[in-house]
Amino acid sequence: MKETVRTIKMFFIVMAAAFFCSVIFVPQSFAEGEKINIRFSTWHPPAGGDVKKLWIPMLEEMKKRSKGRITYNMYAGGALGKGPAHYDIVKTGLSDMGYATLSWTPGRFPLTDVLSSPIVCPAKWKGAEAGMAMYDQLLNSEFKDIKVLHINNCVMAHLWTTKKVKNLADMKGMKIRSPGGLQTRAIEALGATPVFMPLGEVYLSMETGVIEGVVTCPALIKAFKLFEVAKFGVPTSFGCVSEGLFVNQKFWKKVPDDLKPIIEDVGRNAYKVAGVFDEHWYEHTMTGFEGTIEIEKLSAEEQQVWDKKLGVMLVKWAEELEAKGLMAKKALVMFKEQLAKVGISFNACPVF
Repeated sequence: MKETVRTIKMFFIVMAAAFFCSVIFVPQSFAEGEKINIRFSTWHPPAGGDVKKLWIPMLEEMKKRSKGRITYNMYAGGALGKGPAHYDIVKTGLSDMGYATLSWTPGRFPLTDVLSSPIVCPAKWKGAEAGMAMYDQLLNSEFKDIKVLHINNCVMAHLWTTKKVKNLADMKGMKIRSPGGLQTRAIEALGATPVFMPLGEVYLSMETGVIEGVVTCPALIKAFKLFEVAKFGVPTSFGCVSEGLFVNQKFWKKVPDDLKPIIEDVGRNAYKVAGVFDEHWYEHTMTGFEGTIEIEKLSAEEQQVWDKKLGVMLVKWAEELEAKGLMAKKALVMFKEQLAKVGISFNACPVF
C-alpha cells in the first residue's frame, strides 16, 4: 500500500514538473522583426542590489534600444537552482541568459581561474575589460558550449571575521569560507583552513562558530546581512571569483540578426550601462560599514608578507596547470598586462 501511494505521488510530481517546463520553458523561435523574450537567471537575491541596480537596468536598456522588441522575465535567487548550477541553467536552456560564478565549480574552468587572482580591483567594468581581453586572446577555449557576453573578475574580496586579524599569526588555524577559485589556495597559503559553502549558509555558520570568517566582496556582505555577524574586516585583496554573463547557444542562433548587436553591446558593457559597482560605489559601500564592522588595513610591511605568500601560491598553481598542458604562466603575465591598461595593480603576480 505504501509503495502504491509513493508511486502515485511520484507520478503527479513528474507530471507537474513536465507541465511547468512545457508552459514556461518551451523552446523559442524568432523571425526577423519579431519580438523576443529573454528568460534571465541569476543566483543573486531578488531584492538585492545586483538584481535591482544591475540586471534589471541592463535588460531595460536592451528593451529600450530595441524599441520594445526585447522583453524579459527575471528568475532570481534560487528560482531555477542553486548558485553553482547557474552556468548549466543557461547552457542547457532552462534560462536563455544568465549570470554565473565560475569559481563555484572547481576544476571546470581551470585557466579562467586566473581571473580570481589576488588583485586590487575596485570597479567591475575594469574587471570586464581585462576579462574580455583574456577571453579573446586565451580563455575562449573553455567556453565552446555557450555564448559569452562578458567574463570578469568581481570587485575585490576582503576578509571578514569574528575575531581581529592583524597578521599571519592571527590567521593560523582559522576556518574561513572560500568562494572557490584561487581564493581557496590563498586562504591556505595564509595559514587558515578554507571551507566551501553557499553564501546563504555563512550567516548561521559564523553566528554559531562553525566558521570564523568569510572571503567575499563588500556587496555580498551587505546583500546577505553578514555585517550582523562579522565584527572585523581586513581590506586586503584576495582578488575575487571569476564570473560572467552568458547566453544559451540555441537561443542565440534564433535571435534576429538586427538584435544581436544590441544584446552584445549592452551585455559586454553591463556595468557601465547600469552605472554601478564602480570605484565610487566601492568607497561608499566600505564606508557604510562604520558602526557595524571594525575595518583596519594591514601595515605596509605585513601586506608585503601576505603578497609574497600569495605569489608563491600562484607559482605552484601555474606549475600544476602547466604540467597538464595549460598555459597558466602566460595567463598570469597576460592578466597583469591587461589589468595595467585599466589601472589595476597585481602586486602578488610572480615573475617568470
